[in-house]
Amino acid sequence: MKLNSLLFAAAITLGSVSAFAADKDVVDTAMEAGQFKTLGAALEAAGLVATLKETGPFTVFAPTDEAFAKLPAGTVENLLKPENKQKLTEILTYHVVAGKVMASDVAGIDEAKSVNGKMIDIEVEGSTVKVNDAAVTAADIAASNGVIHVIDKVIMPPEG
Repeated sequence: MKLNSLLFAAAITLGSVSAFAADKDVVDTAMEAGQFKTLGAALEAAGLVATLKETGPFTVFAPTDEAFAKLPAGTVENLLKPENKQKLTEILTYHVVAGKVMASDVAGIDEAKSVNGKMIDIEVEGSTVKVNDAAVTAADIAASNGVIHVIDKVIMPPEG
């Protein structure tokens, strides 16, 4: 009987931990992961944190700090300047799709419309999914208001 009570208590504890994790929005989920500090700073500079904390749902293609580091020297620092807020916003909103698009949903689609209105190319090569020229390195990270897919490059919206 003690073992059953212990297992039941463990199940309740684990259940509340996962329920707690599911209560976090896409911003808090990404920030807790620890590999999206640059993305967090960029979202703050662009004034997009409050938007991405709304109901959504959102699909976020989140570049890691390593992905931002691949940009030419000085690019991130330049984009974070107040006078470049519009350009930064265009780039960041290109990483977001309205709705919740899970990895299993990409079969049969070859593009998705980003929040900034530009299309993102989606390509499946074997077990690899690419958005434009960035590879998805982790998929289907659940949040209360959407899903995050981790990418290895910052994707740039097409001009025009």
